[in-house]
Amino acid sequence: MTEVRAEMVANVWKVVVSEGDDIAEGDTVVILESMKMEIPVLAEDDGVVATLKVTEGDVVQEGDLLAVIE
Repeated sequence: MTEVRAEMVANVWKVVVSEGDDIAEGDTVVILESMKMEIPVLAEDDGVVATLKVTEGDVVQEGDLLAVIE
C-alpha cells in the first residue's frame, strides 16, 4: 500500500484517476494548483487506486492524504 500525500498547501485543480484504475509508477494522480502554478502529484509505485480522498476544488495542507494505491 502506498499513500499519496500533498507536498504543499494547494487547491486540487484536477483529479486525473478514479478509484479502481490501474496506475504505474510516475503516472499523475492529481494536479494541484498553488500560486497559479500547476503541480502534478505522481504515483510512487505501480498498483490500483484503492481510495481517493480529495475532489476537485478541495484545499489541501502539506502532508494531507490524497489517495491510496494498493
